[in-house]
Amino acid sequence: MPKYSIAVDIGASSGRLILGYIEDSLLKLAEIHRFENKIVEKGDSFCWEVDKLFQEIKNGLKKCKEMDIKPDSIGIDTWAVDFLLLDENDQPLTEAVSYRDPRTDGLMEEVFKLFSKERLYLETGIQFQKFNTIYQLYSIKKNNPEILEKAKSFLMIPDYFNYLLTGKKANEYTNATSTQLVNAFTKKWDQQLLDELDINKEMFEEIKTPKTVLGHLREELASELGFDLQVILPATHDTGSAVIAVPEENESIYISSGTWSLMGTENYFPICVTKALDYNFTNEGGIDYQYRFLKNIMGLWMIQEVKRNYNDEYSFGKLVDLAREANDFKAIVNVNDDRFLKPENMIQEIMNFCIETSQPVPSTPGEVAKCVYESLAASYQETVTEIEEIFEKKFEKINVIGGGCQNEMLNQLIADVTNKEVFAGPVEATAIGNIAAQLMALGEINDIKEARLIIKESFEVKKYLPARHVIS
Repeated sequence: MPKYSIAVDIGASSGRLILGYIEDSLLKLAEIHRFENKIVEKGDSFCWEVDKLFQEIKNGLKKCKEMDIKPDSIGIDTWAVDFLLLDENDQPLTEAVSYRDPRTDGLMEEVFKLFSKERLYLETGIQFQKFNTIYQLYSIKKNNPEILEKAKSFLMIPDYFNYLLTGKKANEYTNATSTQLVNAFTKKWDQQLLDELDINKEMFEEIKTPKTVLGHLREELASELGFDLQVILPATHDTGSAVIAVPEENESIYISSGTWSLMGTENYFPICVTKALDYNFTNEGGIDYQYRFLKNIMGLWMIQEVKRNYNDEYSFGKLVDLAREANDFKAIVNVNDDRFLKPENMIQEIMNFCIETSQPVPSTPGEVAKCVYESLAASYQETVTEIEEIFEKKFEKINVIGGGCQNEMLNQLIADVTNKEVFAGPVEATAIGNIAAQLMALGEINDIKEARLIIKESFEVKKYLPARHVIS
């Protein structure tokens, strides 16, 4: 009998439970449950509804029971950097504030006065984003120090769900590295950095790696669900899980394409050189202590917001069609400008950028969409150039994974502007990587190399050539 694993994959706009198992040497998937996720305003903060999300995890597991499916394990991945602080009674001290909340505005520069930017990068290898966990914690320390004084446990979002499932606390490695508080070389919490920031070191849990079996369900939860299963740590950082599913690993740059575009390559050691700092690349933890050398690019968040601003009148597919029709329109915005992080109106912000930079201003849905897609492609091209400069070599391929790989127009644009072969797929990369880590822990797959061979044979990957067909 095959082993059955459940991937709980929660992104910024939705979550789902996906069943995975090996059959006839192929990885098979089946969606069990899907649910909405969104940021809500609570008081003066933008927050995640973690109680509702955990209830949805339980709802999905109850569906397994109804479908007569007995999973052997479950693994949870979410976005990075966000967390909860628990008190001595293991109760949250605050809401789960989102990284899109403005509480960290201007604080990155204040932290640099305590700990220089260069030293912070040399020790952690993590890119500078104003919403990194380090700046969120500094915001609490500055504005609500009593909360940190009461905090006994620091749990990132998937760590918290794992605690609710098992009663056991741990910080998973790939997500912990995104905090900018883990030493890139020791792979442990940077004690000196925490001391200099005067942040309580005792609230951080032991860092556990992907493929760790955390434990079984709490007795009362197993009783409620009607079955027990093991909780296994995947790469709980969703990009960490997605990168496991990259089938074209040799000489390949990947783009994990979703709300964010995470673009980079795998490496066996952190690259904390000045040029990587200048270009703001990160060295996030990966499976088997590999490093994900990558850059955050704003991603399809922009087109998601455009769709919302048009009152969901146009589907994503329709926006692509309209963009194709806007042949003569040309304007490029800097997708990584902070103004696009959480604007009141994305369309207006795009128009404002074009006005300020003396470019044509998009006035139709097709022109707005074309501007977004071409701007993303331009950012990818710039990032390719930076990666090749740092590594001092050319990469042959780009592998686009995740939901965004279904956008054929964007895939072709990437091939055209980079003059590289683009491989699009698998679509469900994050869930696939999550399940692969669980199946490795269960002994169904031997190692990451075998996992990638299975993934390559199991899922469709489309190939795009540059329009000029000139590959040197």
